[in-house]
Amino acid sequence: MSRRKQRDEDLYELTEDVGPAERVGYQSTVEMPDVEILEAELRRTKHRERFRRVLRSTIYSLVVVAAAAVLVATLWMPVLRTYGSSMTPTIEDGNIIVAWKGNSFRTGDLLAFYADNKLLVKRVIAAPGEWVRIEEDGTVYVNDRELTEPYVSEKALGNCNIEFPYQVPENQWFVMGDHRSTSSDSRNTAVGCVSMDRVVGVVLFRVWPFEQFGRLN
Repeated sequence: MSRRKQRDEDLYELTEDVGPAERVGYQSTVEMPDVEILEAELRRTKHRERFRRVLRSTIYSLVVVAAAAVLVATLWMPVLRTYGSSMTPTIEDGNIIVAWKGNSFRTGDLLAFYADNKLLVKRVIAAPGEWVRIEEDGTVYVNDRELTEPYVSEKALGNCNIEFPYQVPENQWFVMGDHRSTSSDSRNTAVGCVSMDRVVGVVLFRVWPFEQFGRLN
């Protein structure tokens, strides 16, 4: 047998040992993924996209709500925390209250205002131009008519250094705390009557403590 014939026979045996794919360019076959696997992966991808959209929408909504709350609290409804006992039993130390900004007040309204860089809450007793008189026993008269005050648990003349009868200056309001024996208010010149530029708003609601949530009057 010639060497050339032997070489051809050896090459034939080698090609018989490998599969058709290997003989044609020596390329192996790639197994294709199952249809169910492809569908499951597609569902996972869609779920991730929906989750991202919902997450973005939720974050956007929270930002908008927070911005609106800040705007409302700043412009129309300030949220305040009270300190001291000058308004007990109506408002107690540590209560969180909500006020409404306005420019007209009535007798009996709870007014939040600044005095010496302190935020105070007192009750409107008399309007601009009205006459106030307080007896030694703490009974209050406005324009010579006794003021009915169911919110006061104990009457007292309190910390007073003004002379009666006292006329409320124009564009100002005479205010007093409900705890008459301890409150510093318009009865003393250190606080005086309240002008519009000092007013924060009329107190409407108590929001904390939660068990006392409700309208204040």
